[in-house]
Amino acid sequence: MLLYLRLLKESFSFAMNALRNNKLRTFLSLLGVTIGIFSIIAVLAAVDSLDQKIKADLGDLDKNTIYLMRFSFGPSEIPRWKREQFPDVTFEEFDYLKKSLNGVDKMAFNLFAGNENIKFEERTVSSVRVTPTTDEFDAIDGIKIEYGRFFNESESNSGTAVVILGYEVANGLFDSAEQAMGKKIRMYGKRFTVIGVTEKQGFSTFGDSRDNAVFIPMNFIRRLYGENNENITPAILIKPEKGIDMEAFKGEITQKLRNYRGLKSSEIDNFFINVLSGFTDMIDNIVGQMNVVGWIISGFSLLVGGFGIANIMFVSVKERTNLIGIQKSLGAKNRFILFQFLFEAVILSVIGGIIGLVMVWLIAMIMTSVLDFEFILSFGNMMLGAGLAGIIGLIAGIIPAISASKLDPVEAIRSGM
Repeated sequence: MLLYLRLLKESFSFAMNALRNNKLRTFLSLLGVTIGIFSIIAVLAAVDSLDQKIKADLGDLDKNTIYLMRFSFGPSEIPRWKREQFPDVTFEEFDYLKKSLNGVDKMAFNLFAGNENIKFEERTVSSVRVTPTTDEFDAIDGIKIEYGRFFNESESNSGTAVVILGYEVANGLFDSAEQAMGKKIRMYGKRFTVIGVTEKQGFSTFGDSRDNAVFIPMNFIRRLYGENNENITPAILIKPEKGIDMEAFKGEITQKLRNYRGLKSSEIDNFFINVLSGFTDMIDNIVGQMNVVGWIISGFSLLVGGFGIANIMFVSVKERTNLIGIQKSLGAKNRFILFQFLFEAVILSVIGGIIGLVMVWLIAMIMTSVLDFEFILSFGNMMLGAGLAGIIGLIAGIIPAISASKLDPVEAIRSGM
């Protein structure tokens, strides 16, 4: 054991001497490993950070949540011209399904509306996303309220002019989010009373953050604009009960809505049942593909880095041929020489890998401070980077190490004289 520790120490010393004595050559050779490890770990860290952010954004949503609407979340076999003729879901259909559908935990009628400017006295916040909805929306979407509350069933049904402000909207209109409570803001040419402010969400992977949104009773918009507004897209959100058979549940929704709309058996469904789990599966597939592409691109850099390490080791063997001959003449075994050069190759490669990891860490710190998004360099990815660097060094150093261990001591001493 002590012999191998001494061997490791000497190999580290040789590696450091190679770095000191041949700085440019060693730097250029290690550059491939550094870039390769940087590329792989940067891609993995970015994908992991994005994946964690997506899971955080969807963390409060039940994956079985259904978005019933005229549009599909994913690709569809139905021609576009035919999909464009599909009717919007209506509040009457929402009311019918809410009364007749079995296995429902929560159900909300949601309107995807345009952006509006919101005013309080002399202050204005522009391009705020307005979400008209019903009272159960907060329980389905997982909205967290920092101050106040969400509107109740009575306010929802009557279309009371109340509003829940996103965190950034509240800070834009008032000195602090807490001061917004009970104040009157202007929107759609009307006055709304602020009854709640959401918790800060930060950057969102799905379009605008909730911080830059407001929520109002859907019936207020129905009274203001009526049922037919081309700028508003309605959707019925359905959260089923836990443990329900989703296929049977979707089948019941399809049957009831077809019957309500009077569709014949020969006619196709003129609506889409979008299940959130299908959307998350699609995202997981995209994340997986991004990882694969990252590995392929980074693999070329690692290949170049491996050749660079091999080049260093062949030169190192050539420069130390005389020393190898002396070591062998004094009784050094072949495996001692083999391990000496293998350890040196691994140490050099790991140094290049560590530089790559430090670069990823620095960029992650800078990006996290500049953007409202947390880049995560996990301990697992750091160990993966160091392990990959070690494997590259091992593979690149094996042939030079074998050639060094097989040198004849007499010929090695003679060639070095």
